[in-house]
Amino acid sequence: MDKERLQEQRRVDNVVAKIKKSFKKKEQEYLKAHQETSSVEKNYVQNAKINTFEIDDRIETNAEVQQQKQLVAKNVETETILKGQLTTLNDLEKSPYFGRVDILDEDEQTPETLYIGISSFVDEKQNFLIYDWRAPISSIFYNGTLGKVSYDAPSGKQETDLLKKRQFLIQNAQIKNMFDTNETVGDNILQEILGSASDEYMKNIVATIQQEQNIIIRDTQSDLLLVQGVAGSGKTSAILQRIAFLLYHSRSELNADQFVLFSPNLLFSHYISEVLPSLGERNMRQVTLAEFFSQRFEGLNVETLFDSYEKRLFPSKEEHKYKQEKETASFMEKIKNYIHDLKTDDFQFTDIMLDDQVIFDKELIRATYASLPDAMSPSQRFFETKNLLIKKLKLLIAKETRKKWVLERIDSLNDEEYFTLISDYKRSRFGEVAEEENYLALKIVKDRFRTVYDAIYNNYFLDVYRQYSAFLMKNLRGSEISFNAELEIHRLSLADCAPLLYLRDLLTGGGQNQKIHHLFIDEIQDYSLAQLKYLKFAFPQAKLTLLGDSEQALFSDIQEPAEFLSNLKKTLNVKKARIIQLNKSYRSTSSITNFIKAMLPDGNKIQAFTRPGKVPKVLLANDYSDAIKKINTQIAQLLNSNSTIAIITNSMEECKQIYRKIHSIRPVTLIDNTARAVPQGVLILPIYLAKGLEFDAVIAYDISAHNYQNEHSLGTLYTICSRAMHELVLLSIGDVSPLIQKVPTKLFSVEHQVILPYKN
Repeated sequence: MDKERLQEQRRVDNVVAKIKKSFKKKEQEYLKAHQETSSVEKNYVQNAKINTFEIDDRIETNAEVQQQKQLVAKNVETETILKGQLTTLNDLEKSPYFGRVDILDEDEQTPETLYIGISSFVDEKQNFLIYDWRAPISSIFYNGTLGKVSYDAPSGKQETDLLKKRQFLIQNAQIKNMFDTNETVGDNILQEILGSASDEYMKNIVATIQQEQNIIIRDTQSDLLLVQGVAGSGKTSAILQRIAFLLYHSRSELNADQFVLFSPNLLFSHYISEVLPSLGERNMRQVTLAEFFSQRFEGLNVETLFDSYEKRLFPSKEEHKYKQEKETASFMEKIKNYIHDLKTDDFQFTDIMLDDQVIFDKELIRATYASLPDAMSPSQRFFETKNLLIKKLKLLIAKETRKKWVLERIDSLNDEEYFTLISDYKRSRFGEVAEEENYLALKIVKDRFRTVYDAIYNNYFLDVYRQYSAFLMKNLRGSEISFNAELEIHRLSLADCAPLLYLRDLLTGGGQNQKIHHLFIDEIQDYSLAQLKYLKFAFPQAKLTLLGDSEQALFSDIQEPAEFLSNLKKTLNVKKARIIQLNKSYRSTSSITNFIKAMLPDGNKIQAFTRPGKVPKVLLANDYSDAIKKINTQIAQLLNSNSTIAIITNSMEECKQIYRKIHSIRPVTLIDNTARAVPQGVLILPIYLAKGLEFDAVIAYDISAHNYQNEHSLGTLYTICSRAMHELVLLSIGDVSPLIQKVPTKLFSVEHQVILPYKN
């Protein structure tokens, strides 16, 4: 093997030398492109400053400026592409590839050797020295075992004989580890990668993709792909690699702008933001559910998932009942039925105003709507009502141009105002003074009535909030009181967002984005069926990739994946639906994973990766003061071997209490809903903000019977514990949660004689 390793190292040296040569060439191209961009931008600025007084010259200059603008955009795009290629070459120089396969096609006598890396690389003769991990042939590295294998190619299914599969760990152009295997990724490679410390950013996993993850990544057929993965199974990583694969697979038809990813919070969005760029792809749009809704409710403060979780800790029985009903698929069906049966007199039309003057009153609008055929759908009638109102507005504008105030305004124009008004019209085109006067009058009146046009165009003549309140009175009486009260102070509950938007869009015929082709939703177990139904409505052309862990449900009881998929298919009306389950956990040591498994009723389905580590430690504090002392002691011990220590609590209030007590003793960061990054050191954060993240060590705060009484809180406790990679400490003030008491005592250590009733 030493001789083979030497030969492999020589190949690495040879490939890296060619990569360096290509890098220098690309660098020269980039510098040239950068100079050209600077030159074009300079010309653009100069052209924008000249010939702006005479109207003929201004029109000519505008055309030149537009040309220069397009040239700038083209040069910037070229520069961006070259910069991306330089970044990829720089990464390849350090670690050119991670896999090798030797194959023998049926009609060939000599085996072919292929090397797999994060990106393709060819020499000057266009010979492939490295194959992109997303290329069809590369799939056999992830899926194939030695012997006859097949893979999907553009020309159809291909077969070959896999003779050898070799894996490499290459760092700074030096082979650190290599071995031949019949598996996807051998344990020794995974041990080395997974045993490292947590980082501010998630890394790509192309070198360690498992067979079941590869199936997720390369699925191009499913309209709905549900990925149910246990904590630490790599489901989010697999989805990000899936996005990179889809962009590669459909390069000519798709781009990153046609992908949307819903992430649980801004912290998580930052955490995953480097994965796609590390694979040479531009990030798709990332948005939280609250951000998505906020963009559709200007002027209102939309409740976030974080706020919803905090409020859930202290709910009133009545509000909880209303929230549960609003989150059902059947509630959305009630909205559809309500709109179908809505009479003209029940529409909540409102006056269209200009300053203090009513331009079109609500009764005129109602009469316009009523004049249209009943056979039309509500959205069609609404659209035609808009068109009729715009026609009425045009007649009003034409009439207004002859008013005295308009002529007076024309007479008072200075030169700058005059040239601004006729900037899109050649002065020589005016035949007589009257024609020029009519043109100016029309422009002035149009500007005056611009807000009226905007009100019609943006559907402001329908009060959707009053309409929704009327719907609530009819279908969920009593819930309209809190809705109206929140609206008074410009707040909107998260549970009201999806049904309210659904009602608005079905009435007005808007709200749909036909350009999005793929929609990805992380932490799907925290979304209601009502919210998912609206998102499918809002992105009707999008294929759905949904990922989560039913065991980590913070807002609802645990639901079996098969049952959840059945409900999704029925609610979203999709044809090709598929569920893939990831049951092997890679994040935590086997000691931590085995402890977590024992908490869950169906924990046996979770497979622990064989990475050794300390068993979790359970501490019992007499009171709050004693708890703070124990936290400080644990932090001091954990910092000896861990870079990031997270104190995770059940609520933001608990975080603030702990922070007030220990921030004066040691450096510590309080993570709230506005945080964008996870620094190293000691962190304090509530469980909701920890979703999807991982830390070297975790201190689970107050896992007492008071905080975690029964199975309803199991999802929260499981989620907290599963954030730990290397060490887990559980602190209880008073009696330990019965959920922990069920765990066999051999799976954790006990400090200060914590007595638990469980007996092996």
